[in-house]
Amino acid sequence: MKYDIVVIGAGIQGAGVAQAAAAAGYSVLVVEKTAPAAGTSSKSSKLIHGGLRYLESAQFGLVRESLRERALLLKLAPELVKLKPLHIPVYEDSTRSPLTIRAGLSLYAVLAGLDKDSLFRQLSKEEWGDLAGLRQEKLSAVFRYHEAQTDDAALTRAVLQSAVLLGADLMMPARFVAAERNGQCCKVDIETERGHESVSCRVLVNCAGPWAREVLSQIVPALPLPGVELVQGSHLLLPPLLDQYFYLEAPTDRRAVFVLPWEGHLLVGTTEKIHEDAPEKAVCSSAEREYLLNTLRHYFPQLMIPTEQIETFAGLRVLPKSDKRAFSRPREVMFAVDDEARPRVLSVMGGKLTTYRATAEQAMQRLMPSLPTKERRADTALVSLIPVH
Repeated sequence: MKYDIVVIGAGIQGAGVAQAAAAAGYSVLVVEKTAPAAGTSSKSSKLIHGGLRYLESAQFGLVRESLRERALLLKLAPELVKLKPLHIPVYEDSTRSPLTIRAGLSLYAVLAGLDKDSLFRQLSKEEWGDLAGLRQEKLSAVFRYHEAQTDDAALTRAVLQSAVLLGADLMMPARFVAAERNGQCCKVDIETERGHESVSCRVLVNCAGPWAREVLSQIVPALPLPGVELVQGSHLLLPPLLDQYFYLEAPTDRRAVFVLPWEGHLLVGTTEKIHEDAPEKAVCSSAEREYLLNTLRHYFPQLMIPTEQIETFAGLRVLPKSDKRAFSRPREVMFAVDDEARPRVLSVMGGKLTTYRATAEQAMQRLMPSLPTKERRADTALVSLIPVH
């Protein structure tokens, strides 16, 4: 069987590339080892957000792109993506002053195009008492702005379903075994429940997330492995102790921690620590659990936390290898090709849940020199995303 494009991995990036490729009129096969969103794409903070904290590291292009994609997803997937009010409390000892937060939120609103979803306000002191037991001591200000929340796995399934409806094929469960590339195509070996299968394609797209280097190592002739690191983000799922949404500053290292009601739970996350083991061995450590619980207790000292009812999960981000703390590294997606002029293998690494569609369009632009001209079937900026029940 011959395809224009074979995509390895059905996380949000793989689903997005498959949708963009099928919409552009190409024949596509998605190869997924277990299930859609089985890796990082089901272990995020469940937010479709612009990345307010990336303003500090001057990643304005990423924030603008994220806000544009957030606005689009609110229209295309209203059942899956919904706006929620987030609260940012500012204390006398907070790293950022009320003036700094106000300036950041104002810039955020400008980058969002000053639409209604980007409006924010500073709560009056009379309103602070309505904030679910938030610590009032040395509280200087509270800001309320909006971000969007989703079920990340459900969104991934909806994007993948859209790709299939546009003509993509899905092979699942199926394990990528190896690939051989030449000047004209790639031969891809796959292990399925039926046994060994081989397909050929013009271009192989590696969207294996934390397993991207593993996929690259199975391709001949050999390709250089990109300089990336896996950074673990852990979350806690607690009983529904709060019904409001908060963007907090961890008291120990001043990182952003979200406290969010989500599907009958309270979601608290995330951490950032280098993960050097196999990707499938990512689990929330006891130190990460305490870090998140201590942050929650710091801001909500009266909260009775039933520690025996805490679930945890951990996902892995792919970030550029660096001496910098993970928090301050760029979050833009990384593309690696075997040949800039006529790529046969493209690896898509990192990136954000929010910007999967824009990432997929950028991936397609990079692949165009290796693909024939086809008649476009659809525009992904106009295709509604329907939940898969």
